[in-house]
Amino acid sequence: MMNLLSVLMNATALTGATMFLAMAQAQTSEPAPATQAAEEEVVVTGSRVRRADIEGVGPVTVITEADIKNSGIVSLDTLLQRLPASAGAAGSQTSAYWTSRGWGTTQVNLRGLGINRTLTLLNGRRLVNGGTGANSAPDLNMIPTSIIGRIEVLKDGASAAYGADAVAGVVNLITRTDLEGISSSVRYGLTEEGDGGDWVADVAYGLQTEGGSVTLAASYQKTDPINMADRAPCPLAEVGGTLICRGGGSTAGGRATVPGYGQINFTGGDSYEPYNALIHGFNGNPFINAVNPVERFTFAAFAEQDIGGGVELFGELLFTHRDTEQLSTPGTLAGFVIPASNPTNPFGVQFTLTQRRLVEGGVRVASQSTDTYQAVVGARGDLIGDWTWEAAFNFGRNSGTDGFSNIANKERVANTLNTSVCSFTPGAAIPCADYLGPGEVNDEVLKYILTNTLDTGGNETTNFTFDTNGSLFSLPAGDVQAAAGFAYRKDKGWRYPDNLIVLGIANSNQQQPIDGSIEAVEGYAEISVPVLKDLPLIEMLRIDAAVRYSDYDRFGSDTNYKIAADWAVGWGFRIRSTYGTAFRVPSVAELFGGVTQGQLTTTDPCSNYSASSNAVLVANCQASGVPAGFVQPNNFILTTTGGNVNLTPEAADTFTLGLVWDPDYVSGLTLTVDYFDIKIENAIRSISGSTKLSVCYNSVGLSHPFCSPSNFTRNALTGEINYLSSQQVNVGSETMKGVDVGARYMFDIENYAITIDANVTYLDEYVIVPYPGAAPIVYDGFIGGGNGGYPKWRGLTSVSVDSGDWQASYSVQWIGSATDFNAAPTAIGYRTPNVFYHNVQFAYRLTDNVALAAGIDNLFDESAPYLPSYTDGNTDTMVYDLAGRRGYLRVSYGF
Repeated sequence: MMNLLSVLMNATALTGATMFLAMAQAQTSEPAPATQAAEEEVVVTGSRVRRADIEGVGPVTVITEADIKNSGIVSLDTLLQRLPASAGAAGSQTSAYWTSRGWGTTQVNLRGLGINRTLTLLNGRRLVNGGTGANSAPDLNMIPTSIIGRIEVLKDGASAAYGADAVAGVVNLITRTDLEGISSSVRYGLTEEGDGGDWVADVAYGLQTEGGSVTLAASYQKTDPINMADRAPCPLAEVGGTLICRGGGSTAGGRATVPGYGQINFTGGDSYEPYNALIHGFNGNPFINAVNPVERFTFAAFAEQDIGGGVELFGELLFTHRDTEQLSTPGTLAGFVIPASNPTNPFGVQFTLTQRRLVEGGVRVASQSTDTYQAVVGARGDLIGDWTWEAAFNFGRNSGTDGFSNIANKERVANTLNTSVCSFTPGAAIPCADYLGPGEVNDEVLKYILTNTLDTGGNETTNFTFDTNGSLFSLPAGDVQAAAGFAYRKDKGWRYPDNLIVLGIANSNQQQPIDGSIEAVEGYAEISVPVLKDLPLIEMLRIDAAVRYSDYDRFGSDTNYKIAADWAVGWGFRIRSTYGTAFRVPSVAELFGGVTQGQLTTTDPCSNYSASSNAVLVANCQASGVPAGFVQPNNFILTTTGGNVNLTPEAADTFTLGLVWDPDYVSGLTLTVDYFDIKIENAIRSISGSTKLSVCYNSVGLSHPFCSPSNFTRNALTGEINYLSSQQVNVGSETMKGVDVGARYMFDIENYAITIDANVTYLDEYVIVPYPGAAPIVYDGFIGGGNGGYPKWRGLTSVSVDSGDWQASYSVQWIGSATDFNAAPTAIGYRTPNVFYHNVQFAYRLTDNVALAAGIDNLFDESAPYLPSYTDGNTDTMVYDLAGRRGYLRVSYGF
C-alpha cells in the first residue's frame, strides 16, 4: 500500500515552496503592465507553465475547428487515424472487432506504440476508459466533433506533466467556449454502392454572460453496416501463382481425420469425400461486416462563472449512450468425438470431428450497449502577482453490456452425441444430432444446443488535481515561470462474462472475470527559465525542466523528469529539443484479465512450405511433422490471451530534436522537422501468434524460444496448429526512431484565403526484443498479421480555399508501401503498393444563417491491397479503407 501521507506532504511542500518564492518576489516587485504579452500566455499541451506559443514545447500538431469542418469528418477516430503519426492497431468501425474487450470502441494509436501508450485528455483532464469492461483507453465515440474547438496532438513523452500512459504522446481535445446562440447541422452520407448510410445531427447552444458562459450540445449518429462480401466476395489465397477463392477449414459439412480413410469432408447423408480446401472451404465473408453499424447519442454541458474575488467556478458534464454490433460467422464445433456406435457414424470406428461449421444456426451477432458519464467540477482563481491556482474533481464512469447470439452450449452438444441420454424420436427432451454433412442439424437440435450469452462490465476513474503557476522572478532575458501541483487518481475496471463463458461451456472465447483497481498519488514541479535574449544568433534561449513523483498502491514509487531547450536562433529559425523519461503501469485488464481463449486470425508459415525456397523454413516444417503439400485449412487458430498479475511497469526514454522555420519574408509559412527516438524497457505487450510462428520457423533448427510447446502445438494427424499462446508479458525492449516533417502555409490571393498543410512521417526503426539477448523482431516497414501497419512513410496533405461565402478543400492521405509480416518473398501481396486516398469538400453559405457542404471521400475509389496475412477482407482492416468511394451532404443552420 502506498505511503499516501508521505506523497501528499511531499507534493504539498513542493507546491508551497514554489508559491512562497512567488509571494516573496511579488512583495518586492512591481506588477506587470496590463499590456504585457504575459496576459496572452496560456497553458498548452505538454506543459503546465503558461506560455505565449506552442512551438517551443515540442512536436505538436494542432487541428483547428476549421480543419475539422474542412475535412468533413464526423468521427474523431477517423480524423486522428489519418494523421501520419498514427500507426499500428486501433479500433474503428472497420476494426472494432479486434479491440480486446472493447468491441465497438474507437481509439487513436500514436506512433503505433499501442492505444494504452497514448494519453487522451478532454480539456487537459483524463477521460474514463471506454468499452464493455476493464479497458485500456477511452472510447472516442463518446465525443462528437461538433463540440471540439481544437485538438492538440503532442508527439512526445509527457509523463512528467501528466503521469503514466503518456509514453507515445498526448491527444488533448479542447472544447469550444466561444459559442453564442444556436448552431446546428444535419449530415447524411452514402457509399457509391448504396450502402453504409451515415446520419449525423448536431445542435449546440452557447450563452455568453458578464463573467460567465454556458455551452450545451447534443449529437446523434446512426451508421448502417456494409457487408464484407459486398467488398471482398470471398477469402483469397494464392494457388499456382494465382489468387483464387479459398474458404476456411471449418466446413459446413464437417472435416475429420478418420483412421484408414485420411482427412475427409462430409457431404450429406452417409456421403463423404477426401477433403479439398478449394472445394469444401467455408466462405465466411457474407457473415461479417466490412463496416459495422453504430448508433450514438451524446450530450455535453460546459459552464464557467466568475463569483468575484478573483475566483471562477467551472463545470463539465458529458454523457454518451452507444449501441454497436458486429456480425460473426456461424460457430465452429471442434474436437467432438463421434463414437463408433453412433448411428450417424458411417465408418464403424471412433473418430474426432476436427471442425464443423454450424451453418444451420445462422450468423452470430455480437452486440454492445454502453453508457459513459464524465463530470468535472472545480474552481480557479488568482493568488499573488500573476500566480493562479486551479482545483478540480473529475469523475468518469463507463458501464456496458455485450452479448453474442447463437452460441453453442458444448455440454449440450456432447449430450446430442451420447445415445444413452439423447433420442432420435421427434419431441425428445434431449434430441440426438447428426453433425455429419451440411443441413443435417435439425431445428430441434438447434433449439436445444444454441443459446445467447450476456456479459457486463465497466470502467471508472476518480481524479483530484490542484495546480498553480506563475512567475518566480525576473532575469535579464525575461520572467522565470513555474508550475507545481499534486494529483490523486484511482482507476477501476471490471468485467463479468456470462457464466457459460467463464466455465468454458459456451462454444466461444473462454474468459475469466476481471475486477481490480490502481491508485496513485503524485506531485510535480516545472520551471521555465529564459537564459539568454537579444544576442547574436540567440534571439531567445529558454530551458524548461519538469519532475514528477508518483506513488502507486501496487507498484511503489517512481520519479520521472523532462528537460527541454527552445532556442530562437534568428531569421525565423528555432531549434527545439526534449529529453525525458516516461512510464506506464499495467492496466487493470493487463493485470487481472485472466486467461482467455479464442479463435484469432493467424498465418501458419508452414502452409505450402514445400514450394518455398527458404531452406530453413522447409527443414523446420519437416522436423515438426508437417506433411508435404500441407495447406493451412483455417486462418483462425485457438489462441490463449489474457492478463498477467506478475507484470511490472514499463519505463521509457524519449528524445526529440527539431527545427522550426518561420521565415520573416514569407508571412504565414511554417516549416518543421522533428527527429524522435523512443526506447521502452520492460515493455508490456502480447506478441501476435503469426509473429511468434514466423520467428520460430525462420530460426535454425527451431532454436528460438518461441518454438517451445508452451507457445504452440500441432495436430499430429493433420499438421495444423491447434493451440497458440499470446498472453501479456514484459518483453525485453522496444525501440522506435523516425522523423516528422511538416509545412503549413497560409496566404491570401485577392479575396481568397488559402491554407496548405502537409505532414509526413518517416519511420526509420521499430524493433522489439522479446527478451534480453534475443534477436530483434523488426516491425518498421511491415504490415498485416493482426499487427496493423508500420510502413516507412505516411503522409497527409490538405489544401483549402476560403472566399467568405464559399470554401473548398482537398486532402490526400498517403500510406506508404510495406512488406507483409509473414508472407514469403515470392508470394502475391508480399509487398503492398503506395496507397493514396483523395478527399474533397465544397461548402457554400446561402445566407448568414444557412450553409451547405458536400464532399466525397476516397474520390478515386482506391481499393485496399491484398495481404497474405490479412485480418479480414483480404487486407489489413486496421490500415486500409474498405467502404470505397462515398459522398455526403451537410446542411448547417445557426442564429
